[in-house]
Amino acid sequence: MKKMKYTGPKPAAPAQDVGVDTELVEALAKIATRLGLSEIEIAHGDMKIRIARQFAPAHVPATATVAVEPVAAEIEIAGVVKSPMVGTAYRRASPESAPFVEIGSVVKAGDKLLLVEAMKTFNEIVAPRAGSVTRILVEDGSPVEYGQPLFVIE
Repeated sequence: MKKMKYTGPKPAAPAQDVGVDTELVEALAKIATRLGLSEIEIAHGDMKIRIARQFAPAHVPATATVAVEPVAAEIEIAGVVKSPMVGTAYRRASPESAPFVEIGSVVKAGDKLLLVEAMKTFNEIVAPRAGSVTRILVEDGSPVEYGQPLFVIE
């Protein structure tokens, strides 16, 4: 009896453990929850981690009253600089350089406040008016959402 040699595709090799850092995944999930983000994604070298959450519609009884949260008042402060896009905020040009502004910095309209990286493009966020930076509401390297308050300039 003649033996035949199989020439079809080879079976796939068993998946190998890529060493996913579960603590990092949990930390990202906590950040997404704390900031109310629907998703968060980071990439480092060949590794990419994406956390996505689905929000279920809240059941609100017909007799419920809506409470105004203190954060809403903070957003309406005159001089708030809001993020014009979703991305990652960087308060400095590189890890070695000083931040663009600090609390107490005096800025002119058009001065660079921070960079927002979106789709591998760094977008300058500039001061819309002259004044003094009284509050910084974003951490270096943190994700930001559209309309999120970043700075207060008074």
